[in-house]
Amino acid sequence: MKTGQPWRINMGDIPIFSGARHRPALKRPLWIIVLVSLVSIFVICAFLYPPQSSAACYIFSSRGCKAISDWLPPAPAREYNDDEIASRVVIKEILSAPPVQSKNPKLAFMFLTPSAVPFEKLWDKFFHGHEGKFSVYVHASKEKAVHLSRYFANREIRSDQVIWGKISMVDAERRLLANALQDPDNQHFVLLSQSCVPLYTFDYIYDYLLNTNISYVDCFEDPGPHGNGRYSEHMLPEIEMKDFRKGAQWFSVKRQHAVIIMADNLYYTKFRDYCKPGLEGRNCIADEHYLPTFFNIIDPGGIANWSVTHVDWSERKWHPKLYRAGDISYELLRNITSIDVSVHVTSDAKKVVQRWPCLWNGQQRPCYLFARKFHPESLSNLLHLFANYTTV
Repeated sequence: MKTGQPWRINMGDIPIFSGARHRPALKRPLWIIVLVSLVSIFVICAFLYPPQSSAACYIFSSRGCKAISDWLPPAPAREYNDDEIASRVVIKEILSAPPVQSKNPKLAFMFLTPSAVPFEKLWDKFFHGHEGKFSVYVHASKEKAVHLSRYFANREIRSDQVIWGKISMVDAERRLLANALQDPDNQHFVLLSQSCVPLYTFDYIYDYLLNTNISYVDCFEDPGPHGNGRYSEHMLPEIEMKDFRKGAQWFSVKRQHAVIIMADNLYYTKFRDYCKPGLEGRNCIADEHYLPTFFNIIDPGGIANWSVTHVDWSERKWHPKLYRAGDISYELLRNITSIDVSVHVTSDAKKVVQRWPCLWNGQQRPCYLFARKFHPESLSNLLHLFANYTTV
């Protein structure tokens, strides 16, 4: 037998030649292939489905979620449309401009009410002796109010009908802001209802609000049916579900933020058209979502994420607890003023409790300056206690 000679097999007219080939035996390290495959799958899953809790993050890295985000590829940035670019330019200019300085800075107290303010006598005692440091504006949506305090006389603005849960509530808020912004001395703007009462002296509230550079807008993420369950995809692309937020409507904002609210049309329009009760089977409440979502998008670091107005939702109803005359006591009011941690509970089955300290210029302080919801019959008891419970 001769080696090295080609051998031939005839297949019809097609000759096929095959020579001798010497191949070394291949060793297949299967464990390496399996290991590389598992690591690749792990990395891809970590990118597509990032950990949702801090505990899970530490399984992957001793430095937590931030360490993972450092080496994962960044998410592609969405290209803004013309309206978004224009909106962001205006907002950026307002925020970067130096605040309007006033030799006589004032607080604007804006009352959103159906008619009269039943606690005018209490507010009269609160305002007395501080003339020139505040302004009062009243939006009476149902009937012209009869005023008992000189501080409320002739302070009504042009009003319109307000329907609970609809954009007309936001319209009334913006109407109050527009009127209050006409006074250049107004530096901070507080939205109050007819059932609100002050918890501290005027001087304490004045210093609390004017000596900080943030706004108090209630804002938290709620994945449940009363939070993200109200979101509509019609709000895309400007508002994504990840940016959708919830919070109480009773805000207190600095002048720059008040101007930004009035300048906004882009985000307001989305809520006007796609956040309303009964739309697509959802009960979206515009005043609970518009400003929290708006500020979460345009200036999340500029708000405190809680409202300075206390309300008790412990009864888990559509409306908060109503304090009647028999509920009023020194202990009740001191309990409210001792709260220094903001608490939110999600509306999903998990009922996750979110807590964060109420920080004022870096120091933990009481969260609330005002409280609601008080029945008019409680006025006499509140007047009796006012001198004691407002002492700090």
